[in-house]
Amino acid sequence: MSIAIVTGSAGLIGSEASRHFAKQGLTVVGIDNDMRAEFFGAEASTQWQQNQLMEELGDSYVHVNGDIRDDDMMEQLFKKYNTDIKLIVHTAAQPSHDWAARDPKKDFTVNANGTLNLLENTRQHAPKAVFIFTSTNKVYGDTPNRLPLVEQDLRWEIDPSHEFNNGIPESMSIDSCMHSLFGASKVAADVLVQEYGKYFDMNTAAFRGGCLTGPNHSGTQLHGFLAYLMKCTMSGNPYTVFGYKGKQVRDNIHSYDLIQAFDHFYRAPRSGEVYNIGGSRFSNCSMLEAIEMCEEITDRKLEHTYKEDNRMGDHIWYVSDVSKFQSHYPDWKLTKNVKTILTEIYEHNTTRWEETVA
Repeated sequence: MSIAIVTGSAGLIGSEASRHFAKQGLTVVGIDNDMRAEFFGAEASTQWQQNQLMEELGDSYVHVNGDIRDDDMMEQLFKKYNTDIKLIVHTAAQPSHDWAARDPKKDFTVNANGTLNLLENTRQHAPKAVFIFTSTNKVYGDTPNRLPLVEQDLRWEIDPSHEFNNGIPESMSIDSCMHSLFGASKVAADVLVQEYGKYFDMNTAAFRGGCLTGPNHSGTQLHGFLAYLMKCTMSGNPYTVFGYKGKQVRDNIHSYDLIQAFDHFYRAPRSGEVYNIGGSRFSNCSMLEAIEMCEEITDRKLEHTYKEDNRMGDHIWYVSDVSKFQSHYPDWKLTKNVKTILTEIYEHNTTRWEETVA
């Protein structure tokens, strides 16, 4: 029996990974204790997704209601499956700037200590397994804000003559900048993933994601940009835009395209790799552009207000350069752009959100 351990298995990326690798013939052991509801409230609960996974995947999915910080539980789990473990997809995290500032200790222990726990148990019990970590572009802190940016009608853009016009590469420094406390805890985890790969010759990769999104996202105000924006547009709930005139730009990658990247790495792993992964120039938008698309798709107006203060450490313009990953895995490609993603979120969630839709 071949085992894939997926942490945060009921979340957006974890659920997509669970379904994908179960279909590839692996038995998925999903670890998720719905901490997202603790972080962001009942509306962000992933219990519905857990129920769907258990129903859809049957015997191919084993759910563990556990915490990745629990040393004894994690050790017993890895001892149980041992070298049958072929893959670890680590998506469990505290994912919010704002929340991290409220409780820095819990943020760090979940993001950094939890990752160390997984890495060490992998080294001790399944050293040949592939370890995939969902890192974040926040490891670069506010360094991207020093790029030469040009204000346009609906967005900020980088000076087209700049070397990063195609997107931000892995060579950007992560030093001498403000990360936010969330960014700092993810830096620690990111570097640990690299170090275990290089020091212990393990098959590890940190995927530094842009905005990860898709129709199964339990979006909330503090995390899940496109899903929450669409939910507010559909329901009539007010939305707040924070800073940068609403022209801040993000690249958005659909969970399907990200899991396809994970699959390519799983089948031909490397040691201690780092990849910037996102929608790149193929799939990106500003806040104002996203609002326009949501209103067009739903034929509704979004009630939104603007606050001048941006979130500390937040990016003005971030587009991922995915060329390094594409050079290593040339058969991988992006398939879903922002308009497609938003349309999917709308179509897939009408029933789930029907109680809030006017």
